[in-house]
Amino acid sequence: MSSTPSSSLQYPPRSGFGYFRYGLQLCFQPGIRRFVILPLLINILLFGGSLIYLYSNLSDWLGHWIDSIPDMLSWLSYILLPLLGLTIIATFSYFFSTVANWIAAPFNGLLAEKLEIQLTRQAPTDQSLFSLVKDTPRIMHREWIKLVYYVPKALGLLILLFIPALGQTIGPVLWFIFSAWMIAIQYCDYPFDNHKISFPKMKTDLKSNQVLAYSFGSLVAICTMIPIVNLIVMPVAVCGATAMWVERYQQYN
Repeated sequence: MSSTPSSSLQYPPRSGFGYFRYGLQLCFQPGIRRFVILPLLINILLFGGSLIYLYSNLSDWLGHWIDSIPDMLSWLSYILLPLLGLTIIATFSYFFSTVANWIAAPFNGLLAEKLEIQLTRQAPTDQSLFSLVKDTPRIMHREWIKLVYYVPKALGLLILLFIPALGQTIGPVLWFIFSAWMIAIQYCDYPFDNHKISFPKMKTDLKSNQVLAYSFGSLVAICTMIPIVNLIVMPVAVCGATAMWVERYQQYN
């Protein structure tokens, strides 16, 4: 059992940005590094291939989209071009981040569990391979719940992007805000799910401090769009979200 109750520990105040930075520190702590390796390798393989494809086709996609703007609104191309470029990169990055999280979900859950044990000074739980395999169906079902929540909203935003001028102006902004929220959900859900807390309850907890959730999700979203940096984002975000759970949400669950 825990030698020091987590509720009695004093934690420094952190912002969403602060938890991401803290996650970077936690990734390389002794006892945690070995649980980072598999999520890191999965992320590197998927993002490495996707980046090559994205940056070899990005200019063609932007040119096609800009050509669809009516001539009378052609002056907007100077504004829309960078917005559309960022939207495509953000969409592409989030898509492959989601795929990587699906594949790495059991390992991310294990990373969150082991980090929480270290942060709360609890005694180790069952660390066997059998325990991980046994939990995999439940973990994958949780990923499916998140996908069902995500897809209808994402489709609505994608349709908005095809509306000339208006959609291409406000669409990228709304897409980034939505991506930040979904990223906060994606990574915070690992420690919540380890404690069998329902998806609706987890969303309610995150909404209780939206500044924290959106600032964390925004920084992760930005980092997923930066080449090289995005290769290490997944385990860093898992560690940051786990620290957020321990320090900000665990006491209420």
